[in-house]
Amino acid sequence: MSLVSEGADYRGSLSAGTGLAEPSLATVGDYFTLMKPRVMSLVVFTALVGLAVAPGSLHPVTAFTALLCIAVGAGAAGALNMWYDADVDAVMTRTSRRPVPMGRVQPGEALAFGLTLAGFSVATLGLLVNWLAAGLLAFTIFFYVAIYTAWLKRSTPQNIVIGGAAGAIPPLVGWAAMTNSLDLSALYLFAIIFYWTPPHFWALALIKQQDYAKAGIPMLPVVKGPHQTKLQMLVYTLLLLPLTVLPTLAGTQGVLYAVVALLLGARLLWYCVRLLRETSVTPLAWKMYKYSLLYLALLFCAMGIDKRIPFGHRNAPDIVILDKPDAK
Repeated sequence: MSLVSEGADYRGSLSAGTGLAEPSLATVGDYFTLMKPRVMSLVVFTALVGLAVAPGSLHPVTAFTALLCIAVGAGAAGALNMWYDADVDAVMTRTSRRPVPMGRVQPGEALAFGLTLAGFSVATLGLLVNWLAAGLLAFTIFFYVAIYTAWLKRSTPQNIVIGGAAGAIPPLVGWAAMTNSLDLSALYLFAIIFYWTPPHFWALALIKQQDYAKAGIPMLPVVKGPHQTKLQMLVYTLLLLPLTVLPTLAGTQGVLYAVVALLLGARLLWYCVRLLRETSVTPLAWKMYKYSLLYLALLFCAMGIDKRIPFGHRNAPDIVILDKPDAK
C-alpha cells in the first residue's frame, strides 16, 4: 500500500472517530485558527495591492467590503482545507495541533463553517461590489480546495507549482473589484506570485521533508530529493526575476519599483545559489523561507508606493483581457 493511500485510509478513520454525533467544545479561537489567519493576511495584502494599483477609484466603504469578503473567502478556503486534510494534519508535527485533528472541532463542523463562509463571501462581494470579482473569488476557493487540496497535493510532486495559482489569484480579485475588468497589468501580478510560490514553499518542504514523507504527501523533496528540489528552486527564481521588472518595461510601474525589484530579487537569488551549494539545508532554508515572505511583502509595497510617484512612468496601452458591464 502506498503512503498516499494510507493517508486516505487514516482520514476515513479520523472522520469515523470524530463524527457529527458528538458536538465539539470549540472556542472562537479554534474557528479563527481554522481560517488560517497568517495565510489570510497574505491574501488580503496582495489583494489590497491589486486594488491599489488598479486604475480608477472606489468608495472607501466599497473597497473595505471587497477586502473583507476576500478575507472571509480566504478563511473559507483555509477551513475547508483543514477539514479535508485532517488525516495528514494529524500525522505531521507542524499541523498535528490544529483544531480538527485535536478533536476540538468536528470534521462536519469545519466543513459547514467553510461552506458558510464561502457562500457568504462570494454572494456579498457579488451583490455589493461586482460579479467578476465574486466569480474570481469563488474560483479561487474552488481551485484551492478541490484542485490543490483534494487532488494535486496527494498525487504529484508538482502540486505546489500548479496549486500555486490559487494564491496568485487574490490580486486579480482586488483588481476586478476596482475596475470590473482584467488586463495585462493585472496578469503581471498573478505571474509574479505564481512563480514566487515554488521556491518559497519548497524551502519549507526541505525543512519538513520527513513530515511530508510520514504523511504520504509527495512533495518534491520527498520524491526527487533535496538536490533536485534546490535546483528547481533556482530555476523558478531565475524565471521570477525578469517577471518582476516586466511591469516597468510595460509602463505600468516606474523606475523606483524596478530598482527595488532587482535588489530584492538579487538577495533571493543569492539564497538559492547558496542553498544549492549547502549540504545541510535546514538553517539556510529557514532563512530563505522567511526572506521569501519579506521579499513578496516589500515587492508589493514598492508597487503601491511607486504608483504614487510619477518618476519613471510612461503610458502603457490598455489591453483588456476581460471586461464585464457594471453589475453594482
